[in-house]
Amino acid sequence: MPPTGVSAQPSPALVRSVITSFGDGHHDAPLGDALRVDARPLRNPPGDPAVRERMLHSNGLDPHVRAYVLATPGADRIIERSFRRCVALLALPSWRRVDVHVLCGGGRHRSVVVAEELATLLRAFGIGVETEHRHIDRPILG
Repeated sequence: MPPTGVSAQPSPALVRSVITSFGDGHHDAPLGDALRVDARPLRNPPGDPAVRERMLHSNGLDPHVRAYVLATPGADRIIERSFRRCVALLALPSWRRVDVHVLCGGGRHRSVVVAEELATLLRAFGIGVETEHRHIDRPILG
């Protein structure tokens, strides 16, 4: 069993990308050079009164959270654009690895979904990926 917050999916190839999701509201963003992906424009599940109670006890690894976030207009555009940028950077001879930092407000829902979707696309493209979710187990903010 992998540690909490670490994706259980093995990478098919040498790891060339580490995708870290986090919540900007925790004020301890990952350090280092990385492609930054902002998931805050997407609908925040705990902010929706219709699903708030259910979302308070779940995270972006849950299928119903994934479906909710991906149904947000523009979600596919954010993920696709991030995928294209990663692939373009990895195609450069001087780039051996591309780290990606995906943020949202609390790091439990939107950033996790976007990070996992991006990882899935990169793996399908044959790129080895690891995902880390820094704040997936932290309490809901605000």
